[in-house]
Amino acid sequence: MFRSLRLTLVLSIVVPLMLFSGLAIYFGLTAVERNLNERLREDLELVSRAVSGPLSRAMSEGDEIVMGESLESIFRIGRVYGASVFDDAGNQVASLGVADSDVRSSESAERVIASGELGGAFRRVDGESVFSQFTPLVAEDGRIQGLLQITRKRSDFHKRVASSRLWAVIIWSALSLSVILVVVLGHYGAVGRHVSRLLEIMYGMEPGNWRVDEPAGGPRELRQIHEGLQDMGERMTSAEQEISERVIRERELAERLEYQEKVAMIGRVAGGVAHELGAPLSVVQGRANILRREGLQAGQDRHLGDIEHQVERMTLIIQQLLDCFRHVPDSRRTTDLAAVLRDVTRRLGDDAKCSATCVKTHGLDQLAEIKAEPTRLELACLNVIRNACQASQTLVEVSLLRRDKQWEVRVEDDGPGIAPEVRARVFEPFYSTRPAGEGTGLGLAVVGSVLKEHGGYAEVGESQYGGCCMSLLWTEVNADEL
Repeated sequence: MFRSLRLTLVLSIVVPLMLFSGLAIYFGLTAVERNLNERLREDLELVSRAVSGPLSRAMSEGDEIVMGESLESIFRIGRVYGASVFDDAGNQVASLGVADSDVRSSESAERVIASGELGGAFRRVDGESVFSQFTPLVAEDGRIQGLLQITRKRSDFHKRVASSRLWAVIIWSALSLSVILVVVLGHYGAVGRHVSRLLEIMYGMEPGNWRVDEPAGGPRELRQIHEGLQDMGERMTSAEQEISERVIRERELAERLEYQEKVAMIGRVAGGVAHELGAPLSVVQGRANILRREGLQAGQDRHLGDIEHQVERMTLIIQQLLDCFRHVPDSRRTTDLAAVLRDVTRRLGDDAKCSATCVKTHGLDQLAEIKAEPTRLELACLNVIRNACQASQTLVEVSLLRRDKQWEVRVEDDGPGIAPEVRARVFEPFYSTRPAGEGTGLGLAVVGSVLKEHGGYAEVGESQYGGCCMSLLWTEVNADEL
């Protein structure tokens, strides 16, 4: 209903409380004043009854002396302001003190003469507020022959009560303002500033900044709200992290799916190309062999050697294309990586590219079980080592190391190395750091394809010998999987 809690407290609690207390004070003072007026009237009534008999006889006899003495006795009996005797026509017969000289226009006097009962009312006489009591003077025959008027001023206490009403209003107003001020300041100190801080915290909660680290403060209810905000912030943070991780996983799955689709498409193209080029190349190779057996003229043998070399190179490219983009069914099984490396390094002596390079090995005598397809695993390791042999000057070192729950195949050489800006591209198909015609750019692409198939990854860095350091990391087989 109201725009703020502070205004709600003032309008719904403080204002009604002050109104009720003000009305109670007002009606209480009114009741006290009414009681004083009644006592004033009763006192005058007793005095008038006491002297009405002698005054009635003196008025019937026309004895002014007795009438004057009776009026004087009124002043001795009680505190009065004035006393007067009037005939039945309202004319003054005798008077003492301050009193009306003519009551013919007084409704109270007419009512007393008509009814024969006592009556009175507040009125002003000579500028003074007095209570005028009229008492009928009855002759012996029962006829009302006149009136006795006795007036009394408001007592000092009566005036004090009447004036205290004004002071009560002033004090009540000051008290109301004080209470409102206390409520406003107390609300800010005990509630308002904590509510404002909670609002600042709520406005500050946004993606990436859901946590509430500030300590709770204020009353218990506000601390509970603060704790609720902290709990909500923690849940929002967890949900945001979960969503981010899910988005990353979905993006990785999408990239992997896109890569698999691309690989499948290129594999189909590569398979078709290999099939279409395989037969013509076999024919060319066969004809070259026939020509060599029949013998050629001097100088033509060199051209035949060039033909055979280019045919072999084209055959290698086709084979690498098939290795790179071939779809291999999931035939992975527990394989000893160390045994595969020992077999690969043992056969390096028959490889023309590695025969002139010193290949050192470390750590190949341990059991390193991973889940892999042996043929593809051997192909990846062979390509990395052959690539290092081609880049090295004299030395290649092959090491098998354990890193956390992974096995690392580290291949280092003393060649020129790979520049940091191109290390991320060396596993792309057809990308090569060698001059044109010296490399197909498919050797490491085959390695990247095998790593993706097996859930591994590669790291390219700088060797301790100044060349390239390439690490292939494979997840080890858990004890539960054995």
